[in-house]
Amino acid sequence: MTLKRLAAVLLRGAELFLGTLIGLMFLTFIVQITIRYTARLEWIAEAVPALDPSHYGWTLEFCLLLWIWIIFAGCAFVVRRDDHVTFDLLYDAVRPGLRRWFAVIGSAVIAVALALSVEPTWSKFYILRLKNTATLSGLFGDWIRMRDVYVVYVLFLVAVSLRFAWSAWVALRRGTDDTAPGESKG
Repeated sequence: MTLKRLAAVLLRGAELFLGTLIGLMFLTFIVQITIRYTARLEWIAEAVPALDPSHYGWTLEFCLLLWIWIIFAGCAFVVRRDDHVTFDLLYDAVRPGLRRWFAVIGSAVIAVALALSVEPTWSKFYILRLKNTATLSGLFGDWIRMRDVYVVYVLFLVAVSLRFAWSAWVALRRGTDDTAPGESKG
């Protein structure tokens, strides 16, 4: 399997995973709406005990967990470089050869900064392994810890750091999209 094919398969897998999370979030949101509007009708909770609003406090925390995972996993594995907001006024104003060095240095700085923040972040997460979530552990069991909720941030740091390191390498070797190979380095 070629590297491009493997990347395409991994991208599709990440999109499927994130699509599933978005679907779960939507279903949880529908449950929240249903419970919110049936809670005022006391006879419904008496007739259908499963619709008792006191059993659905977990939905808010579950939506927040899904949102965190969707944002960080999506940014790390699905969102393309060109989809990010950039401030390229200065970048666009310089010669293409200098743009290459802007790309190399900028990408390298971001890669190093994110890579250096992995260990301190993981150290802070050490205490989170002891803390239960407020409501999810009551529903899913005691195995869900706060660290599990936020571990996606460490994956984000590693993945985005590697992506920017790769961007720096590609810009150094081949230039930027608007820099032809072999063009002067400015």
